[in-house]
Amino acid sequence: GQRVEEEEHHSLETFTFYLSEPLSKERVEAFSDGVYAIVATLLILDICEDNVPDPREVEEKFHGSLLEALSEYGPNYLAYFGSFVTIGLLWFVHHSLFLYVTKATRLMGLLNILSLAFIGGLPLAYQLTSEFAEKSHNEIEAIQVSCVITFFASIFQFAIWTTALLNEEETLHAFARYGGKEHAFMFAKLALYPCVSLGAFFLTCLLSEFSTAIFHLMQIVIPFAFLALRIFVRIALAAIKSVMSLSRRKVVLLEEEEACLSPTETLS
Repeated sequence: GQRVEEEEHHSLETFTFYLSEPLSKERVEAFSDGVYAIVATLLILDICEDNVPDPREVEEKFHGSLLEALSEYGPNYLAYFGSFVTIGLLWFVHHSLFLYVTKATRLMGLLNILSLAFIGGLPLAYQLTSEFAEKSHNEIEAIQVSCVITFFASIFQFAIWTTALLNEEETLHAFARYGGKEHAFMFAKLALYPCVSLGAFFLTCLLSEFSTAIFHLMQIVIPFAFLALRIFVRIALAAIKSVMSLSRRKVVLLEEEEACLSPTETLS
């Protein structure tokens, strides 16, 4: 009877789902890299299928000038490069995140799957944004859908970082934990895409006439914002350290002055 109870208890523990249980970090990274690679490939397949001019059209309409024919598809290529840069930067943030993670958990794996689900929707965002030049009445809706896809793809990455911070001694390297030298920059880098995409969404609602300019400006500014973040965080951390060192020096000087004073002077 005791053996049967022990076997049943063991089987229940085997199939119990604990979100804090460890997960293979290598398999999470391999699956994520595969999804990012496939999504990036789908973008260029769409370009090759729909946005390459026909040789007869080049000869008849553009008098054999390929550059003039390609310039007609300029908005499509701009949307392609913007979407590809978005995928590349989200992959870079994902790589930096798991570079600091020492052990993945099931909850982190679940959040990663949710993020990849929206990463897989970026080709849809590309198709929408490449077609709004031809269908102007759907322009705002296309941009807003693209902003929503980018927001959820990045906010789940931020949730992975937050989950890792809850058990940082087990899941994060020492230099990436709260108060570590890379913690502030990683926090800002993960918060950049959610904040910018959400801001672009609300700006398109308020300034609908400039929705296209706002969306393309978002795609252009974000790569430079990553570089500016590194510089800004370094300067801010250096300023905080200098202020802390100055306050410590003042405390030390006050203690030395008190130590040099006689007992009667200190009482007075």
